[in-house]
Amino acid sequence: MQDKLCFGLYNNSTMKVEEKRILLWLLLCAHLFSGLANDALSYDYTASLECLEKPHKPQYGGGIILNPELNHGLKGWSAFGGAEMENRASGGNTFIVAHSRKQMNDSISQKLYLHKDKLYTFSAWIQVSSGNTPVTAVFRTNSGPQYAGAVFAESGCWSMLKGGLTVDSSGPAELYFESEDTSVEIWVDSISLQPFTQEQWTSHQDQSIEKTRKRKVRLQATDAHGNPIAGAKMAIKQNKLNFPFGSAISKYILSNTAYQNWFTSRFTVTVFENELKWYSTEWSRGKEDYSVPDAMLRFAKQHGLAVRGHNILWDNGNNQPSWVPSLSNSELQAAVDKRINSVVRRYSGQFIGWDVVNENLHFSFFESRLGAKATGVAFQKTRQLDGRTTLFMNEYDTIEKSGKGSASPDKYLQKLREIQSFLRGGGNLGIGLEGHFRTPNIPYMRSAIDKLAAAKFPIWITELDVDPSQPMHLDQVLREAHAHPAIHGIVMWAAWKPEGCFRMCLTDGNFRNTPTGDVVDKLLQQWTHAGLVGTTDADGFFETSLFHGDYEVTITHPTVTNSSLIHSFKVASSTDISPESALLVKVSA
Repeated sequence: MQDKLCFGLYNNSTMKVEEKRILLWLLLCAHLFSGLANDALSYDYTASLECLEKPHKPQYGGGIILNPELNHGLKGWSAFGGAEMENRASGGNTFIVAHSRKQMNDSISQKLYLHKDKLYTFSAWIQVSSGNTPVTAVFRTNSGPQYAGAVFAESGCWSMLKGGLTVDSSGPAELYFESEDTSVEIWVDSISLQPFTQEQWTSHQDQSIEKTRKRKVRLQATDAHGNPIAGAKMAIKQNKLNFPFGSAISKYILSNTAYQNWFTSRFTVTVFENELKWYSTEWSRGKEDYSVPDAMLRFAKQHGLAVRGHNILWDNGNNQPSWVPSLSNSELQAAVDKRINSVVRRYSGQFIGWDVVNENLHFSFFESRLGAKATGVAFQKTRQLDGRTTLFMNEYDTIEKSGKGSASPDKYLQKLREIQSFLRGGGNLGIGLEGHFRTPNIPYMRSAIDKLAAAKFPIWITELDVDPSQPMHLDQVLREAHAHPAIHGIVMWAAWKPEGCFRMCLTDGNFRNTPTGDVVDKLLQQWTHAGLVGTTDADGFFETSLFHGDYEVTITHPTVTNSSLIHSFKVASSTDISPESALLVKVSA
């Protein structure tokens, strides 16, 4: 009913209607459609990586987009810039086409009204008339253009663009599309823009956490004869959180007890900030020294910390050992082979992942010197030496920055597929997302992870930090990352050093929390169970929902003589277990 009313208003106000009337129409339609997004509306985490003969239906029925499937001709749509537009049909599918383009933003558009307090998820299916080229979705707002996402569009099939945005202030906006290749027509179909309130967005996170990070547990207290004990108190203590959460460390942790105590009381995973990098272990040609990373690894093992191997090679020419850039190409190849053999053989099987060629979408030092296959060769040699460890690409601005950057989700996956092809499908590949955020675009972050997750590789946030003066940004990003079902672990980039941290410190020099450290502690309290006590029912059962991890439970009851009896149990994650199925733990007193 709402879309019919809005279409009617649009028809009555089109063609030479004063701006005020159009604005009133936009306000009314935005209000009507916002009512559709009730508290029960769940988030659609799906994304397609396939280029299809026909596009899927628009997510959320198009949300607040008018005429999202172009079944009503061109209603709701206008030509943007110098483009011309038309409605076309093929194989029973109708879509809109922007042609005769002269500028990159010549396309089609739709006017909308966006609210400051909403989070918007966007999707559309895109095709171009020839070749393949990036196409970007843009929203023109009062504060300037807001990029919602990009897709590498092809001719002859439809590709899904998925993104998102928020706006700085409420007001009119206009959706349009960009492509630097002005020779192609831009075809668009199944467009969707769905607003969510912050409460709805948080509910998505809570629902996802219940499904992917927790499990229902039924504990039953029984006596020595197997009879249930009603009214028993069960005190549950969590000893370990299964979800990998941690931070980078520096060598200064080896000699600083306060640093050690602060870190090991919080985290389960770490990475060495600089100490394993090539310029640290072979600062002089032929003189390798692994004494510091060796000591750091021993420290991690002593405290049960998993470690990521960062990094084997770094594709940035400015971050090589000082003697490397002057090598001839043949000498460089020999030095690279020696580096891979040395570091991977030494630590084979001891890390949970390797960053093999760091930031190889932004930089190309080794490719420019050793050829286009240099990255694939490095992954291949690493797999031969350490075949069981996950081998990661590691990049920034994939989830931090929307638009058509060099590390967009599509370009990331394109590079990953090249590596996979070079490995002939073998090897355990992983997606490393650094997460150096400026002002987080949380809807875009979620949608970008959705797109990456469709490739079915494990995804880690590997170097997370924010502007330390904006601790609320750390809270937002950590909550989103922890709740996303595709994220396998989070590592922050906050190694402490006497001279300061790379960007964001979690403590001061006396290891008292900074505001960002307070954010971490607050979230750790929410992601773990401390002091949970329950009482069994008439059948001796106490049911609760617990985060995956290692637990101890103690029973207290007048009939239980051994009050110090402690039972251990584990709540494990498994893709084979329904989130609705409860883990049964029998506790015999």
